[in-house]
Parts: sequence; structure tokens; C-alpha cells
Amino acid sequence: MRKGSTADAPITFYRLQGCPYCERVSRLLQAYDLEYRSRFVEPFHSKRNVVKRVAGVRTVPVVVDENTGVTMAESGNIVAYLEAEYGSGTDATSTSSGNNGNGGDD
Repeated sequence: MRKGSTADAPITFYRLQGCPYCERVSRLLQAYDLEYRSRFVEPFHSKRNVVKRVAGVRTVPVVVDENTGVTMAESGNIVAYLEAEYGSGTDATSTSSGNNGNGGDD
């Protein structure tokens, strides 16, 4: 059962409102019915100190998975990780559109 704001969820998802790369990851988290907590970040890169502390970058999306100890940035990398770790052989990426995973994250 997925809950986008569960405080004790094993996955923390750092995202920006209206970011298409973040939406791509969000749709996949939902498609796999993963429990996660959304943390919305500041729109200005220079103000994203929490993301910098967690992942070493100021871009989003960033996922921190307490189940595996993985912290990851870049939507394409996150999608590939989620598919490998939580996928069941089905192509959940058909629910995501837009970016092919090559850069462009906010």
C-alpha cells in the first residue's frame, strides 16, 4: 500500500512541484505500489541544501531507499534502479512518458 506522505516509509523521494522528471519517478513508485514519503524542495538550486546534504547534488529527483541503503539522483538512473530492485518483469515505464533518462533533471 503506497502512501505518498508516510513519515516512516522506507523510501524518501525528494522532488520539485511540476517537475516532469520527478513525475516520471512518482508514477513508477505508484505503479510498483511502493510506500514512500515525498519531500518537496525549494525551486532554486542554491536553496536545495537538504538535497545537497543527502545526495551530494542539488538536482531533483533524488530517492533514498532505506531498504537497500541506496541514495540516487537522476530520473533515468532512479527508474532503472526501481525496475531492477522492485520490478516484477512487467514494463511499468509505459506509465511514464517524456524524458528518456538522459539528463535534464531539475
